[in-house]
Amino acid sequence: MSGKFYCMTVRMSIDCNGCYQRIRRALLQMQDLDSHLIDRKQQRVSVCGAFVPQDVAIKLRKKTNRRVEILEIKEIDAGDGHRL
Repeated sequence: MSGKFYCMTVRMSIDCNGCYQRIRRALLQMQDLDSHLIDRKQQRVSVCGAFVPQDVAIKLRKKTNRRVEILEIKEIDAGDGHRL
């Protein structure tokens, strides 16, 4: 397990309540995530935690059977408190 903390934003098709629930369920099952935010209007999903971004995107793709487009990955240094 890597000690790096990431915040990742992905674009997914969230057309209906069923799509939303499927994405939400998949996110809640992932142990590595600290928090998530599903923005239905902009069709974006943001996740934060100590994870490998590509692995989370692949898991999300497999569990929801939806296309996942990674828009942004931010690496956050949680170590000494210095910000860039």
